Amino acid sequence: MAAPLDMEPSALSLELLPTDPLLLILSFLDYRDLMSCCCLSRRLNQLSSHDPLWKRHCKKYWLISEEEKSQRNQSWKDIFISTYSDLGRYIRYYATLKKAWDDLEKYLGQRCPRMIGSLKESVQEEDLDAVEAQIGCKLPDDYRCSFRIHNGQKLVVPGLMGSMALSNHYRSEDLLDIDTAAGGFQQRPGLKQCLPLTFCIHTGLSQYMALESVEGRNKYEIFYQCPDQMACNPSAIDMFITGTSYLEWFTSYVNKVVTGGYPIIRDQIFRYVHDKECVATTGDITVSVSTSFLPELSSVHPPHYFFTYRIRIEMSKDALPEKACQLDSRYWRITNAKGDVEEVQGPGVVGEFPIISPGRVYEYTSCTTFPTTSGYMEGYYTFHCLYYKDKFFNVTIPRFHMVCPTFKVSTARMETNDNEYAVDEDEGSTDTDDYEDRRRVLDIPAPSGRCPRHT
Repeated sequence: MAAPLDMEPSALSLELLPTDPLLLILSFLDYRDLMSCCCLSRRLNQLSSHDPLWKRHCKKYWLISEEEKSQRNQSWKDIFISTYSDLGRYIRYYATLKKAWDDLEKYLGQRCPRMIGSLKESVQEEDLDAVEAQIGCKLPDDYRCSFRIHNGQKLVVPGLMGSMALSNHYRSEDLLDIDTAAGGFQQRPGLKQCLPLTFCIHTGLSQYMALESVEGRNKYEIFYQCPDQMACNPSAIDMFITGTSYLEWFTSYVNKVVTGGYPIIRDQIFRYVHDKECVATTGDITVSVSTSFLPELSSVHPPHYFFTYRIRIEMSKDALPEKACQLDSRYWRITNAKGDVEEVQGPGVVGEFPIISPGRVYEYTSCTTFPTTSGYMEGYYTFHCLYYKDKFFNVTIPRFHMVCPTFKVSTARMETNDNEYAVDEDEGSTDTDDYEDRRRVLDIPAPSGRCPRHT
């Protein structure tokens, strides 16, 4: 006899499902939900403790490898719980920062081994808590998390956070350990509640992180300080912004390093940025350019933006031997953001007349300044053939743009009468061959002080 139509079928209980479908369902749960399942019933408690379920979470959040697991002689669930009890507050950041540190160590271990030796071991929670008590400010969790992995580095050269060298100017930034950073915590007007993240022992330059939203800064914003050179008020400090959070700042830098975006020269990371389109080939000779902004030699007020560029000149290894040639002169066309143009022509580069032959590379660095926040340069080199000395030809230098990072002006300036800050912005850009230098400068002990053109 058929069942009445109004009879409801009995509900299917989750408890009645076979084990395999239940484990499959549980495999899609996050660690919080998986822990909650342990409290629902005896069967779910038993199934949610299934070790392979926790393997995924250990690898996702803590980057625990099979090898590490075998060394610890614990189940995946026990490893997750014990790690969470120590690092649980950082679960949003730990995997990202740990991967960044691991990638950086692996990359530099093959190219800059002595830099790896300068890294310090991690600190504990109580050390970070003590620093917060010392400075009277809370540290952001992503910053704390990074120091649970590595406590910055020793004050050495080269610095982990990149270098820059010109003829008599050198910068190399160390990532400060937590105690040194706390010792440099600022409460003075212009830098209130700012913690230094980096330090260069040659220039005194630091990148700071704002621990509170004061003096026009956003909380956790990272910046280079830039004193207003025309202000009577010493607290008038402008800022070149380099990051919006520690996580973004550190991981974006590491990504640039490990993907080859920043070149390794003489066991140091140089913060030159290369635009892949900034390459020009004339015959058998290719010219490519990378650039960098130097905040320590720049100012917002008066407007003076300092850039350095690195030029690579290379002849194809497949070129015929008779294509060997020598550089005679250079021509530059320099244009600032206002459209003002300056043309410069002169003999050689860096006071030299390099010879280029098949497979040979010549590299040098130079610098320029703009009264505007951006500008570009382009031009050509004139060569003569070594085999046919009366044969001259030009080699194109591709157009390359230079743009200063985002900046904020001092709140002290904005609160002051504008007449105090009258400034002439008609100063032109300048070709800087007098200050160009070849790669060999990187072998010379780094001098202190500013670039000579600014003295």
